[in-house]
Amino acid sequence: MNRPARSSRSASPRSASSRSASSRSASSRSASARPRNRRPSAAPAPIPADGNEFALPPSTTPLLPAVDSFTELDLPDGIAAELTRQGVTVPFPIQAAALPNALAGRDVLGRGRTGSGKTLAFGLALLARTAGQRAEPRHPLALVLVPTRELAQQVTDALTPYARPLRLRAATVVGGMSIGRQAGALRDGAEVVIATPGRLHDLIERGDCHLDQVRVTVLDEADQMADMGFLPQVTRLLRQVPADGQRMLFSATLDHNVGQLVRRFLDDPAVHSVDASAGAVTTMEHHVLHIADTDKRTVVTRVAARDGRVIMFLDTKRAVDRLTKHLLASGVRAAALHGGKSQPQRTRTLDYFKTGHVSVLVATNVAARGIHVDDLDLVVNVDPPADHKDYLHRGGRTARAGGSGTVVTLVLPDQRRAMTGLMTDAGISPHITRVHSEDAELARITGAQAPSGVPVTISAPAPDQAAPGAGGQRRGRGRRRGRRAGASRPRSAS
Repeated sequence: MNRPARSSRSASPRSASSRSASSRSASSRSASARPRNRRPSAAPAPIPADGNEFALPPSTTPLLPAVDSFTELDLPDGIAAELTRQGVTVPFPIQAAALPNALAGRDVLGRGRTGSGKTLAFGLALLARTAGQRAEPRHPLALVLVPTRELAQQVTDALTPYARPLRLRAATVVGGMSIGRQAGALRDGAEVVIATPGRLHDLIERGDCHLDQVRVTVLDEADQMADMGFLPQVTRLLRQVPADGQRMLFSATLDHNVGQLVRRFLDDPAVHSVDASAGAVTTMEHHVLHIADTDKRTVVTRVAARDGRVIMFLDTKRAVDRLTKHLLASGVRAAALHGGKSQPQRTRTLDYFKTGHVSVLVATNVAARGIHVDDLDLVVNVDPPADHKDYLHRGGRTARAGGSGTVVTLVLPDQRRAMTGLMTDAGISPHITRVHSEDAELARITGAQAPSGVPVTISAPAPDQAAPGAGGQRRGRGRRRGRRAGASRPRSAS
């Protein structure tokens, strides 16, 4: 199948008629289409000496220049008005670089650390290029594939305020929720589908969704989809999307599996890599704390009892449940999040954490992506992550949207050598300190303090503290139910 070449000119998304004209123009250029199996004689992209990531392919078509303000972009009025309403004027680097080319219809390969603003980098372009169109039942026009349920909900929450004024309907398609309701939303018609690969495949098998009219496809957090074994499913789904549509792939890291997707499904992409370290930023501090095995439980408890919220990562569901039970008995308002929880439980736990009803989220890697919490300034790796990519994504829960934060990893004597190699792979030079549970240095770095010792029970919050709906922006920090509101700061894109 041939894939029509794309114009580098930006087609205005303001009206259906202008898009129709653009489509007719694209059709007229189909005679010069390049083969679908692009550059068959070209050698694979070279792999760097470190073996961790593949070399970024060069763009053969000149890139459109980055912008300094959203007002420089030809966005639909509804999106522009919502950006103004939210006080969002200055794009993050990945948005400034990627949006001009994405709005022009080019394939895009974006590499940026988690929390760098990738969602709006692809989301605004997807909505703008879909505006004014109406989907037939079961035939969406735009697709966003993500690896986890939490990330799917976060993308939905982030895009809904901009989709609403354009009258674009979005359907979130994930496991753990009623497949009948999701099928109903698709039968009613949804222009935009945000989905995890497994559930989308199930709906396609049932005949409740067809991808033959999708014009814009996004792969978000593509590296985790590969790591989680979704690559065969993603490949099958992409084969069902029209070959002449627009593809955008965004990821914090670019390993060899992601390279397969890039070479197979992206056509002369506009490549944007705005964070060479893929995770280490000047607003984030990295600490490795050497501790004794016999002191670890006390260290963790005192850190959890700090003033302010913290996410604590552990390796297994059982370890998460054990620590959560211990913290509650010690007087710390903690809640567990892992894959053994139902989706409603996971959603409720995240709402409690975001609104301050609980101050400590104890989690497995299920929380390493797709969770955005305003003003979260500390992440603790109670168990060191398995590799540098997990480290970067765990740490990416803090220092988001230009904020600051601290990532602390607790390391036992037999873990030190592996941790040194992991940090080297991540391109990070952490502060290394030997501490014990009552050390003043531990308190300085983490805010650790003695817990109250009075057991607590987490019950439903009072009505005025209920979690906000989709896209809610309630802010605040603190462990008490009657917490004070956090200090306001300028809003920016997320």
